[in-house]
Amino acid sequence: MRYNQLGRTDIKVSALCLGSMTWGSQNTAPEAHAQIDMALDRGVNFIDTAEMYPVNPLAKETQGDTERILGDWIGPSGRRQDIILATKVSGKGYMNVRDGAPITPNSIDLALDASLRSLKTDYIDLYQLHWPNRGSYMFRQNWTYDASGQDSDEVLDHMIEVLQHLEKYRDGGKIRHIGLSNESAWGTMRWLSIAAAQDLPRMVSVQNEYSLLCRHFDLDMAEVAHHENVGLLAFSPLAAGLLSGKYQGDITPDRSRRSHVANLGGRICDTMWPALDAYMNIAAKHDLKPAQMALAWAMTRPFMTSTIFGATNIDQLDVALAAADVTLGAEVMEDIATTYRQFPMPF
Repeated sequence: MRYNQLGRTDIKVSALCLGSMTWGSQNTAPEAHAQIDMALDRGVNFIDTAEMYPVNPLAKETQGDTERILGDWIGPSGRRQDIILATKVSGKGYMNVRDGAPITPNSIDLALDASLRSLKTDYIDLYQLHWPNRGSYMFRQNWTYDASGQDSDEVLDHMIEVLQHLEKYRDGGKIRHIGLSNESAWGTMRWLSIAAAQDLPRMVSVQNEYSLLCRHFDLDMAEVAHHENVGLLAFSPLAAGLLSGKYQGDITPDRSRRSHVANLGGRICDTMWPALDAYMNIAAKHDLKPAQMALAWAMTRPFMTSTIFGATNIDQLDVALAAADVTLGAEVMEDIATTYRQFPMPF
């Protein structure tokens, strides 16, 4: 397993990060704990969660169960020091958490205290803002995203207020570092410039969607990541399972994510299938497992700090973890580049 520096911190995280969002919905607690044990045995030291999890389906009744399941492993295991633990505070509009309240100092107080209790720990290594109050172009909102109604002064005042509040938790030892999620280049730079100007905590990472089928990060965000040393924590590197090949032919396996979310968050569309077939053909041509090819490719990207993947069974986990040992040759990379030019934005 390769390890990468987390921004400008002294923390090194594994190139693969264990995602957790199905723990408590598609996965039971014993299954989740078995995943953690296996991942740590294979060199993973980084686990990502969020107060709003689990998903598939999202439900108010189960909100927070993922953190509690993870905490039930952390508490008895005695291995808190062996993991870099990341979680997130939910943003504006998600009604299952605080009735959709935006991120404010008060919501951070409530969220962080609850996460610490659920996770059975007294500190979070990486505390992330799940999405901006002003909105985001992630999750297929890029097709209609319009920032023209945003009040710049209001947004900047909010950023100052949040950073000042998070500074108290950092100084008190409850948070080691802070990060962003579902953020834009403009937003990321504003967070960084305010922190620099006012000597406030600096964002160390950005968790955005990134895969062979979704490459928004390749342009402005990649430049920000390079110059500012704020690396990507890629979520959905398998495009909600599409790049594993299990949905090829427009099928829906039992207990799969698609059996709960039919359109996979807007990823299922007519323009996606030809692109998926092309990537599956590359994997077959080079005798690669599709999921391993997708994860191995993601780990080659120069701005990648860690690639977050999830699994709903141990066999899937084993395949994903083995991607850490896969090296893609020049011909594979050339085929991927050619396919990207053919299908630059399939959903």
